[in-house]
Amino acid sequence: MIHNVGTVDRAVRIIGGLALIALAATGTIGLWGWIGVVPLATGIISWCPAYALLGLNSCKTR
Repeated sequence: MIHNVGTVDRAVRIIGGLALIALAATGTIGLWGWIGVVPLATGIISWCPAYALLGLNSCKTR
Protein backbone atom coordinates (compact mmCIF):
# COMPACT_ATOMS: atom_id res chain seq x y z
CA MET A 1 0.00 0.00 0.00
CA ILE A 2 1.37 3.39 -0.99
CA HIS A 3 0.88 6.15 1.57
CA ASN A 4 -1.33 8.98 0.36
CA VAL A 5 -1.99 10.88 3.60
CA GLY A 6 0.61 13.49 4.59
CA THR A 7 1.84 14.45 8.05
CA VAL A 8 -0.49 17.38 8.72
CA ASP A 9 -3.47 15.58 7.19
CA ARG A 10 -2.63 12.53 9.29
CA ALA A 11 -2.48 14.54 12.53
CA VAL A 12 -5.82 16.24 11.80
CA ARG A 13 -7.45 12.88 11.07
CA ILE A 14 -6.14 11.28 14.27
CA ILE A 15 -7.07 14.21 16.52
CA GLY A 16 -10.49 14.62 14.90
CA GLY A 17 -11.21 10.91 15.06
CA LEU A 18 -10.25 10.69 18.72
CA ALA A 19 -12.38 13.75 19.51
CA LEU A 20 -15.44 12.26 17.78
CA ILE A 21 -14.97 8.92 19.53
CA ALA A 22 -14.59 10.64 22.91
CA LEU A 23 -17.75 12.69 22.35
CA ALA A 24 -19.65 9.56 21.34
CA ALA A 25 -18.34 7.60 24.32
CA THR A 26 -19.55 10.30 26.73
CA GLY A 27 -22.94 10.46 25.03
CA THR A 28 -22.52 14.08 23.94
CA ILE A 29 -23.21 13.58 20.23
CA GLY A 30 -24.78 10.13 20.09
CA LEU A 31 -23.95 7.16 17.92
CA TRP A 32 -22.91 9.23 14.89
CA GLY A 33 -19.70 10.11 16.73
CA TRP A 34 -18.42 6.56 16.23
CA ILE A 35 -17.82 7.50 12.59
CA GLY A 36 -14.59 8.94 14.06
CA VAL A 37 -13.16 5.43 13.74
CA VAL A 38 -12.79 6.00 9.99
CA PRO A 39 -10.54 9.09 10.10
CA LEU A 40 -8.63 7.58 13.03
CA ALA A 41 -7.91 4.40 11.06
CA THR A 42 -6.94 6.26 7.88
CA GLY A 43 -4.67 8.52 9.91
CA ILE A 44 -2.97 5.61 11.63
CA ILE A 45 -2.30 3.64 8.44
CA SER A 46 -1.56 6.79 6.34
CA TRP A 47 -3.74 5.58 3.49
CA CYS A 48 -7.19 6.80 2.49
CA PRO A 49 -9.28 4.80 0.02
CA ALA A 50 -11.21 7.92 -1.02
CA TYR A 51 -7.92 9.67 -1.87
CA ALA A 52 -6.88 6.63 -3.91
CA LEU A 53 -10.15 6.64 -5.88
CA LEU A 54 -9.93 10.38 -6.55
CA GLY A 55 -6.21 10.35 -7.33
CA LEU A 56 -5.37 12.70 -4.46
CA ASN A 57 -2.18 12.63 -2.41
CA SER A 58 -1.21 14.87 0.50
CA CYS A 59 2.19 13.21 1.02
CA LYS A 60 5.32 14.92 -0.12
CA THR A 61 6.74 13.07 -3.10
CA ARG A 62 10.31 11.91 -2.91
